[in-house]
Amino acid sequence: MTQGPSASAIIVAAGTGTRLGSSVRKGFISLAGAPMVLHTVRAVERAEAVTGIVVVVGGPDVPAARSLFPSREFPKVTAVVAGGAERQDSVYAGLQHAQNAGIVLVHDGARPLVSPAILDAVIRAAAESGAASAGLPMRETVKEVSGGVASGSVDRNRLWIAHTPQAFRADLLRDAHERARSAGIQAPDDAALVERLGHPVRMVEDSPANLKITVPDDLALAEALMRDAGLPQIRHGIGIDAHRLVMGRRLVLGGVDIPFQLGLDGHSDADALTHAVMDAILGAAGLGNIGEHFPQEPKYHDADSVGLLREVVAKVQAAGWRIMHVDTVVLAEAPKLAPYMDAMRRRLAEAMKLDPSAVNVKATTMEGMGAVGRGEGIVCHAIATLTSVNGES
Repeated sequence: MTQGPSASAIIVAAGTGTRLGSSVRKGFISLAGAPMVLHTVRAVERAEAVTGIVVVVGGPDVPAARSLFPSREFPKVTAVVAGGAERQDSVYAGLQHAQNAGIVLVHDGARPLVSPAILDAVIRAAAESGAASAGLPMRETVKEVSGGVASGSVDRNRLWIAHTPQAFRADLLRDAHERARSAGIQAPDDAALVERLGHPVRMVEDSPANLKITVPDDLALAEALMRDAGLPQIRHGIGIDAHRLVMGRRLVLGGVDIPFQLGLDGHSDADALTHAVMDAILGAAGLGNIGEHFPQEPKYHDADSVGLLREVVAKVQAAGWRIMHVDTVVLAEAPKLAPYMDAMRRRLAEAMKLDPSAVNVKATTMEGMGAVGRGEGIVCHAIATLTSVNGES
């Protein structure tokens, strides 16, 4: 429980990635192996004074963004909502979901290196003064330039570069936004909207490391700073496994026995779903594949694949990695798997020491196409997301 003031945070990540040369929205551009917005939300979650987080993304990105923030991993995320055409519209959309908050903090999704200390400091300043912004005092000489020619110098002692986070009394920020909308005014940041009302904004000195990622060089610098700071790294791995369906074998998928006249052929119990998960986890950790760890030796004949999965989990943990999320799909013409998918999800989650919400199992058919469509076998795909422990990778 936080001591002192607390705030609901709005993370704005609906901007385009045009200046980064990307066709995807900026928040979903890969940074250190994961979408940038994921790093930002994780940083804001670490702030003691933040009690809830609303993530604002582009409308088409809402489903993908919601899948990034399972409640077990991100307990402070209360909503993922669609933003508007302009940043100001996106903040306004977030405000509608930042309910029962005395203080509202606004932070750019493109500033993933924000520190918990500055988040807490800005919230404290807003609680005392009503409005506060992180920023950096100007330390270099500033010139007035016209046509490429300097005509004079500006007194830098009165100049700051504004950053986010910015925090405000919730009623003050809502009033500032409502008045700006009525007047058709767009401002560069929320502090400017509050300044329009004649309310001063207290500045809190930030770290230069809290850079805003805008151009490709910023991405490279952010990744270097993350490595130097020992922040957790995130990796993804892919696993695929396929087995023939034959008579005289049990059909086991995800550690669950499924009644069927055919079973999967293989050296172990041929649990293709669990095998795909194991390969995905090993791949993300850079530890090879299941064939290297569990070769076709007598001791693995008819082995329980979920037991082998537990061994894989122990191996990746020993290598400094923790499993965050696993998504899977089973391609099978028959039998119907819907009645068993929840049991598979729970069995796999238990073996990986995850909440079931962090494991997803889907199934589909091949509509009669190919070997799977003819009922000759089953193919399983898996994607695993791992994070490094103590920032190691």
